[in-house]
Amino acid sequence: MYNKLNYYSSTPVPIETHSLTRSNSKSLKKQILRPKTYVKSFIQSRLESADIRVGGNRPWDIQVENEDFYSEVFWRQSLGLGESYMKGYWNCQQLDQLICKIFSSPINRRRNTPANIASETIARFFNLQSKGRAKIVNTKHYDLGNELYREMLDENMLYTCAYWKNAITLEEAQINKMKLICEKLDLQPGMTLLDIGCGFGSLMKYAAENYGVKCVGYSLSTEQIKFGRENCKNLDIEFVYDDYRNIKGEFDRVVSVGMLEAVGAKNFRTYMEVVYRSLKGSGLALIHSVGHNRTTFSTDPWVDRYIFPNGVLPSIKQIGESIENLFVMEDWHNFGPDYDRTLMEWNRRFQKNWPKLSSRLSPEFKKMWEFYLLSFAGGFRARNWQLWQVVLSKQGRKQPQCLRQN
Repeated sequence: MYNKLNYYSSTPVPIETHSLTRSNSKSLKKQILRPKTYVKSFIQSRLESADIRVGGNRPWDIQVENEDFYSEVFWRQSLGLGESYMKGYWNCQQLDQLICKIFSSPINRRRNTPANIASETIARFFNLQSKGRAKIVNTKHYDLGNELYREMLDENMLYTCAYWKNAITLEEAQINKMKLICEKLDLQPGMTLLDIGCGFGSLMKYAAENYGVKCVGYSLSTEQIKFGRENCKNLDIEFVYDDYRNIKGEFDRVVSVGMLEAVGAKNFRTYMEVVYRSLKGSGLALIHSVGHNRTTFSTDPWVDRYIFPNGVLPSIKQIGESIENLFVMEDWHNFGPDYDRTLMEWNRRFQKNWPKLSSRLSPEFKKMWEFYLLSFAGGFRARNWQLWQVVLSKQGRKQPQCLRQN
């Protein structure tokens, strides 16, 4: 189990060094060499510009428990913010509100520091999600143990954004999402459905039981496939442990829910080519993915280290380029705010059921996991990220009727 977290060495990079000029570089160098008081006042002033006070009494204000918090954030930015929270250097009553404040303020602008430039350059020139590296995220995240996800997710074990229209409970919202997908795909009895990155198999089970389709799901998560095979026995559903690039056969419909974010920017086009060759000429495909407001080739350092290694959130431009001359874009639906509510409900259940998990998972893991869930909720609340469902058809097909409930 995931009982301990390993810290890896990282090159210290001060905030805003990209803005140095000959006239002020010597001045800033002297300031950096000053005692910790300069670092502390600098971080406090930056937080105050986002309406966040250290020691304040509002829900989103920071309470510092260890003065090393300031140097961690000064030198290591978002990685230092997350790791110092995991170490207990600071706390906050409403972490989701704090992160929303940060994302909504100018301090969220990406800095062209050497570390950021290096990560972008590496991601541009090297395929961090090659076949040999594709299993890393599953080992690090999805194979943590089904007990964790069972205590956090809905009863159908769906680990992607729910659709909250007319829903009160998470269970209702996740069923809404599955129904929405199946109706957009216009599933009919006897059709074949390919699910790329099928998770626990929940969508395939719903589609098989309610629409009479035959399903095949590809995944590299041993834990999810183990659960899915047991949960879907006696249904016409096949689970394949293999890389998406090795998919064989043609299908009436193709669906991908929460998978595109994990394939890496250098593989977006390859991924869409796999969808294309797997789809029959008259078929439809639906891509359900978190999206970014801007094009990037790397992810946040803390997220990359602890949550989703080597992943990249696609932008509209990147998706557009990846489907160009392959597909007709039939429908593009954004319900990003629903992910905020989904993440908050996952965190509520995680906190409630933590006593059942605490014997196997460390207190540091708990801090890491809640930072992940709540910071992501804050990011969606600030509209920094989106949730897109894109319906695609092959060129020359008659325009389908995409049934939308939004």
